[in-house]
Amino acid sequence: MAKKTTNTAKEPVKLREKKLANGNLSLYLDIYRNGRREYEFLKLYLIPAQTASEKEQNRQTLATAQAIRAKRQIELQNGEHDFTRQFAVDTPFLEYYRKLCEDRHKTPGSNGNWGNWWSCLKHLEQYCDEYTTFREITPEWIQGFKDYLEHATKDSFKRKQKEEAEKELAKKQKRKPEKLAPPEPLSQNSKVSYFNKLRACINQAFDDRIIPFNPLRGIEGFKEEEVERGYLTIEELKLLAATECEYPILKRTFMFSCLTGLRKSDITKLTWGEVHKMGDFTRIIFKQKKTKGQEYLDITPMAEEYMGNRGNNDDLVFEGFFYSSWVSLELKRWLKAAGIDKENITFHCGRHTFAVMMLDLGNDIYTVSKLLGHRFLQTTQIYAKVLDKNKQEAIKKIPSLK
Repeated sequence: MAKKTTNTAKEPVKLREKKLANGNLSLYLDIYRNGRREYEFLKLYLIPAQTASEKEQNRQTLATAQAIRAKRQIELQNGEHDFTRQFAVDTPFLEYYRKLCEDRHKTPGSNGNWGNWWSCLKHLEQYCDEYTTFREITPEWIQGFKDYLEHATKDSFKRKQKEEAEKELAKKQKRKPEKLAPPEPLSQNSKVSYFNKLRACINQAFDDRIIPFNPLRGIEGFKEEEVERGYLTIEELKLLAATECEYPILKRTFMFSCLTGLRKSDITKLTWGEVHKMGDFTRIIFKQKKTKGQEYLDITPMAEEYMGNRGNNDDLVFEGFFYSSWVSLELKRWLKAAGIDKENITFHCGRHTFAVMMLDLGNDIYTVSKLLGHRFLQTTQIYAKVLDKNKQEAIKKIPSLK
């Protein structure tokens, strides 16, 4: 780490600079307390200033950083011995993470999220040990885990168990142990997911006053890799609607997702109390499970038909539906029965289908974004890339060479 101090006085809190690849200078605090050095990245940057406005911007940024440094200095001077006692920095890290993991396991309908937390835990158990406390969770420690994920392999903790089991079996059978298939590296999106779980844990620890500073500041996560988004065309939806499914509840929920864009997590918890008649429309007023955002979604009469007969306000609209491996299997069987040959269709593709269908029917991307409950327009733009009619029209203009 390149350390350049912006103040020369010998103080326990120093403002330093770190040169980034793009030429900017990242500002951070170098805090020396109780014989230990800690870093607080401020997410403030000095740019290579050329114009007067850019120089003024740097001046204001530096002034903000100096103000934060002075505040930290005062905090140390006013309570140097009591400062860390306000926090539980000696809390065992893995023990705390497991508690968060268990909390997600107890939450109904969050098995997928819990699975990612659990998988990340297995990698954390290989990266550190049971004696690691939050006092040791520094920016360098976090960067180290990020570097670990770059070279980690899929299910490496299971691989060790398989190797030991094979050695034991080979020993009993008096033969040489068979070699396992080469390990697979973690996918880019697995790296994104696991690092985000660590991020969530540390942010929670900061909120719970386990740690006095958030060591995540200034550390960028992994960039998510674009994946192919499977979807069904309107013609294919018509085929599905006309094809019987062995499990009617699966047909109702998947078709409902295709016609509304709702995630399976929101469909699973939808109650009749959230379904309202608003003039000629039926409106669903609900809170998204993923984003916690309050949503107001008008649905079509066709989508309303798939909901069935109205029950009591506390009753689930799709009583008996739960997501498991059988859903994916039966969905594939149903698609095959309808004559649809697409291998990459999962239940979540119902949401993709709705998004692509809305754009295909000529709706503007802002409206589609609101229908999907996206907080950022760029999230919806992914679907515009899937269905880019402007590109198609441009291709049509290429004249025949015959």
